[in-house]
Amino acid sequence: FELEDESGELVRLSELLREGPVLVYFYPKDFTSVCTRQACRLRDNYERIRKSGLQVIGINSEKPEKHARFREHHELPFRLLVDPGRQVARSWEALGPFGLYTARVSYLIGSDGVIRDAVRADLRLGPHEDLIEKALGEESSA
Repeated sequence: FELEDESGELVRLSELLREGPVLVYFYPKDFTSVCTRQACRLRDNYERIRKSGLQVIGINSEKPEKHARFREHHELPFRLLVDPGRQVARSWEALGPFGLYTARVSYLIGSDGVIRDAVRADLRLGPHEDLIEKALGEESSA
């Protein structure tokens, strides 16, 4: 995919993968309770995540300005991408019922572009955190 981040810069998944594996996480909305907790937990573990070589990208259909406020307010060290019309979410099977919202879905993509693992859990963060812990364990043993 190619999407713009909160500052309007174009981000290509193919370019990110040249630098190593990527955690792509789709989430419903900026500034909501569960989405904020998820982003802040990623932030709090970011140093460990980056040391393992894993990159993080958040995606939903919010406007760039809202992403920028959310990122700044919570001091998020990773980029948030804008998915207008939820086209990428649709192609990645990350939509809620009737396509009304972006669902909470995380994908671990290997540097070869292959999806290594995925989890879908809208209201529970535990499965998403387990996916990251598993990825960190695999990266440190590689």
